Amino acid sequence: MSKWKIDPDHSVAAFSIQHMMIAHVHGQFNNISGQIYFDPDKIASTSFEFTVDVSSIITGIKKRDTHLKSNDFFNQKKFPKIKFMSTGVDKTGFNICKVKGNLTIQGITKPIVIDLHFFGPIKSPFGETSMGFTAKTTVNREDFDMTWNEPMENSGYMVGRDVSIVINIEADKV
Repeated sequence: MSKWKIDPDHSVAAFSIQHMMIAHVHGQFNNISGQIYFDPDKIASTSFEFTVDVSSIITGIKKRDTHLKSNDFFNQKKFPKIKFMSTGVDKTGFNICKVKGNLTIQGITKPIVIDLHFFGPIKSPFGETSMGFTAKTTVNREDFDMTWNEPMENSGYMVGRDVSIVINIEADKV
């Protein structure tokens, strides 16, 4: 089983969430690190472990970024990291699998399932061997005690519950 280290310069965890029931706000975390044990011929033995630094959140609006780091959402001072650790992987297609694992946000751990596509391995012009991974999932933010909201006049809500997540990872063979 090969060990791969996540390249933080070429990896990002992006998200989108509904705002005022009419549009989606997008953002990303630019500091993701971790390791992957992966062999395309031994998918069932694959494992993923990564950490996201909450302070690296960027939505393009400083005031919103500050609010997302506050106690209303990620509570960055008390819980500076988001963590994921896989518990199982099932191949579902040529370069596609489902990854089961535990996601921890604000000290709350919940099981999730991620749809994963993998690409490579490939030799870079600089000599290292690299793999690419694209992971997609949706989580309910309220499952992680992020319940802040404001009511709208049409019985709606300011911030949606479901958060769509796309993680793009480039990892180098160790």
